[in-house]
Amino acid sequence: MIKTTALRLSVSLIGLLSATGLAHAEKLIIGHFGIPLPMMTEVGTGAYDEAMGYEIEWRKFGSGTEVIAAMASGDVKLAALGSSPFAIGASQGVPAQLFMLSGVIGTAESLIARDGAGIESLEDLKGKRVAVPVGSTAHFSLVGALAHAGIAEGDLTILNMPPDQIVAAWSQDAIDAAFIWDPAQSSLLENGTRIVGADETAKWGYPTFDGWVVNKDFAAEHPEAVAGFVKVTTAADAAYLADPAAWTAESAPVMTIAEATGADPAQVPAILAGYTFMPAADQAGPDWLGGGLASSVKATAEFLKAAGRIDTVAEDYSAFITLAPVEAAISE
Repeated sequence: MIKTTALRLSVSLIGLLSATGLAHAEKLIIGHFGIPLPMMTEVGTGAYDEAMGYEIEWRKFGSGTEVIAAMASGDVKLAALGSSPFAIGASQGVPAQLFMLSGVIGTAESLIARDGAGIESLEDLKGKRVAVPVGSTAHFSLVGALAHAGIAEGDLTILNMPPDQIVAAWSQDAIDAAFIWDPAQSSLLENGTRIVGADETAKWGYPTFDGWVVNKDFAAEHPEAVAGFVKVTTAADAAYLADPAAWTAESAPVMTIAEATGADPAQVPAILAGYTFMPAADQAGPDWLGGGLASSVKATAEFLKAAGRIDTVAEDYSAFITLAPVEAAISE
């Protein structure tokens, strides 16, 4: 378990720590996927280090299954995770709790067909090579889309690839389509066509979201650190929600996001528009962290079990969701 120094114990973790305090703070690894989000404007500023009382190491992962393994090992205490891999991890008993939504996924994840591959509809996927990070929200959406169209998974070849490998395989015409998120999605769209987005699969009964999860013991022992993460993240989201139109390709926040993620600044505004970001107070409501998410996660787990992705479904997933960090951040 990561422990803090005596100096950290004497300073409010929600307030600003002195430079000396940060120099002696313990390191905390936070997992992410390199997705262009408003919170990325603060990753390089030290705001998270100061609010949480740790020296933050931002570690990029290629899929939710990688995050689950890292959290199960205890190496990573806090990380981004999509709704589908979260349902998988919770069903397997990984000691992690969802404490915040990053964003409800819309066109930020889509099935893109390569131009010239002969794919104009879901039915055209039969006999094609489709890449997706298996176990991810994109995979869940792909399987849901196939089920909606009445297509068996065996009717096509599903290839398990992380985003960077998908982009490389795409450039070599080694795959015909991919269900993936940004910034890889934007790269594929340069010579590809969107067939269906996660916004549509949600309407078909397969909703997805990205969230933040934390090791259960770490959350219990360091609630102020997790609340600090929520405060910085929701402040960044609020800055975007206040005037999304101002976040143009040439704007300072978009340029910062592009630098932090490697995304093309010209693509970032559209990527941001592909998500629905919610204020902390809304997340605490009954439809989300305040109750509704537990039912949604269970429904996702039941679908995954029927699809042969997991063996068991928990009776209740509320123990894997905590409202405390968001409530603490709101009360400050």
